[in-house]
Amino acid sequence: MKKIYLYIGLGALLGFSSCSEKDLLDTVPSTSISDANAFGSATRILGLVNGAYDAVKAASLYGGRYLLYCDVRGEEFINVTANSYTAYESWNNSYNSGSNDINNLWSQAYTAINDANIIIAGLATSTGVISDTLNAQYTAEARYIRALCYFSLVTVYATPYNADQGASKGLPLRLQAETNGDNNDLARSSVAEVYAQILADLDAAEANLPDSYSSDLLNTTRAHKSTAIALKTRVYLTMNNFAKVVEEAAKIVPQTTAPFSTTSYGVKHALQSDITTLFGTTYTTTESIFSMPMTSTDSYSGQSAIGYIYNANSEYYLNPSGILGNAQWGTNDKRRSLLRVASNLYYLKKYAKASPYVDYIPVIRYSEVLLNYAEAAAQTGDLTLAANLLKAVHARSDASYTFADADVATAAALVATIAVERRIELLGEGFRSGDLLRNLQTIPAKGSSSLQANAVEPSASNYIFPAPNNELTTNKLY
Repeated sequence: MKKIYLYIGLGALLGFSSCSEKDLLDTVPSTSISDANAFGSATRILGLVNGAYDAVKAASLYGGRYLLYCDVRGEEFINVTANSYTAYESWNNSYNSGSNDINNLWSQAYTAINDANIIIAGLATSTGVISDTLNAQYTAEARYIRALCYFSLVTVYATPYNADQGASKGLPLRLQAETNGDNNDLARSSVAEVYAQILADLDAAEANLPDSYSSDLLNTTRAHKSTAIALKTRVYLTMNNFAKVVEEAAKIVPQTTAPFSTTSYGVKHALQSDITTLFGTTYTTTESIFSMPMTSTDSYSGQSAIGYIYNANSEYYLNPSGILGNAQWGTNDKRRSLLRVASNLYYLKKYAKASPYVDYIPVIRYSEVLLNYAEAAAQTGDLTLAANLLKAVHARSDASYTFADADVATAAALVATIAVERRIELLGEGFRSGDLLRNLQTIPAKGSSSLQANAVEPSASNYIFPAPNNELTTNKLY
């Protein structure tokens, strides 16, 4: 009999139990049941939803390492160890189809996608076990997870959408639940088709997700309406569809002047007055739209932990020629408190907890949405709104800074200034590779006296990640 596996831990269980937060976040060992019974009780269905969230939180995906891969490709970090187990191949753009990172990331994302597909398919035929409202909500959560995973894959393994409006080959678009290897052979859909599916999933998710949950913890760790909307602003920005970014962002950023906040939905998203509280103090603020939670019994250690790599083991320091030395990042900027200095070198400490590395991993923050909105507003001619959004993000951490007129006077100047602000605000949160590739910019060279990484042009084969051997050997139609 076919088996499917349920991972009881985070996600959905949080909203339907009276246990303490610690108990809710701790993961229970996996069990297996027959697929005939998987949707036979509310608890089992809950376990499936919960398992899909847990799959997204795997170390090689949004447990931290995916953010690492995407950040160190850019120019902001200098590698110290040349350790292939801590993203050195991403840093110097030398991945091949056999690289562990390439295979682990792909496999984990498709595992989470299949978990979502199992939920979607099972709930489509499940009747009378849970309410129709809960059925629609769980399906929406699964579609959000599937969209997030496909977006994460298509932006690193496929030609950027803006190179040819998505005409290039993209990814195998797996939309049916698989419980065996019978359907491994599947041709790649185009990049445009993958994006279309991502947006269809997010639109459906927005329509059926709840406005909010019963606690700040749930509002940070489970998808709700604003979560889907926020991700859509990222997706549309990556496609240079600036009008749609404006349309989506306005739903959760209805104001045109600061202070900006969400008013139309249950979660009142807003910037926190002090950015440092988001990292190491309070992980469940209204700025944290979606994060991966960690606890002492449900976290990663050693080379699997992003906090170990950046901070505890000091494997990457900030490039003095990168954003660290940019005048827009002043010495009084509170965001410099998220760095530590050792031997005159600067290290990132957004993930500063010692072992067992229980820092939550941010996936979407409200500040990103404001910057997405700012860039799109500038691109569509609303320079006043763009400048207001930009200044709100910057002033939160450095109220004394004044942008020069030349930095905000034109659309082109604003877009460039916003790009710099993204590098400061979102440092170490997985955005640099995506921003370079969506703008078809060269991945810059960087290095030290001992280790060097060459620049990578958009036309180079290593501008994107190679297809993994795991897929090439099992999918004859790739």
